[in-house]
Amino acid sequence: MTKADLVRVVSAETGIIRKDVALAIDAFLEAVKDSMKEGEHIEIRGFGTYKLKVRKARIGRNPKTERKVDVPARVVPTFKFSRAFKDEIDSANQELL
Repeated sequence: MTKADLVRVVSAETGIIRKDVALAIDAFLEAVKDSMKEGEHIEIRGFGTYKLKVRKARIGRNPKTERKVDVPARVVPTFKFSRAFKDEIDSANQELL
């Protein structure tokens, strides 16, 4: 599903015009980015949590040349789905097993 698909679905479900839905979704995504830039985490109950994780510096390997490479420490954004979300998806997709 793309952002355009999401806008279309939300618009159809709510009756709000697509242009306004697109603005709301863009504002939500921008708020998530801004909060994470500030080092905050975002919890959406029943859906999941956006957090920042620190990856330690390490020695990596270039698979092409087999040379060792220093990989610096860095901060990466992560998302963890809530248990309720995972359970709902699992029960809805049991036929895939």
